[in-house]
Formats: sequence, structure tokens, C-alpha cells
Amino acid sequence: MQRNLSALRLISQRTISTASCRHFENKVPDKQNLFQEDNWIPVHLKGVLAWCPPTVIYITMVLTVGGTAGAIYLLAVASFPKKQD
Repeated sequence: MQRNLSALRLISQRTISTASCRHFENKVPDKQNLFQEDNWIPVHLKGVLAWCPPTVIYITMVLTVGGTAGAIYLLAVASFPKKQD
């Protein structure tokens, strides 16, 4: 019992800290070299090419534009009342 209380007292006296000694390598120069290369790839695609081919990005863009156009069309159709015959 006494041992548990002394352990509890030691734990409660310690400061709780989430900081730790983590050492990360600086990746900024690598990214700068990647974006400054003159390889005729648009800037908005340069960072993505490492994990995703550009066709996926273009397919996503087409689906987004198509979905937006479809939503605007459906809103336009729904805004006009149907004619009563």
C-alpha cells in the first residue's frame, strides 16, 4: 500500500510533456529543386506526380465539372413549373 502511494506521488510530481526529441531531415531543398525544374509540367501537377498519374487528376476534374453542370441543369429544370395540359 505504501509503495503504491509513493509511486502515485512520484507520477503526480512529474511534469507531463508532449515534446520529444525528434529529429527530422529538412525536405524543403528537395521540394524547391522539384518545383524549380524546367520540365514543362504545370506547377499544380509537379507535387502530385510522385503518387498519382496526371490522368487521375484530369478524370477528377472532368467529373467535377460534369457534376457541377448537371447540378446547374437540374436546378434550372426544377425552377420552372411544369405546364398543365
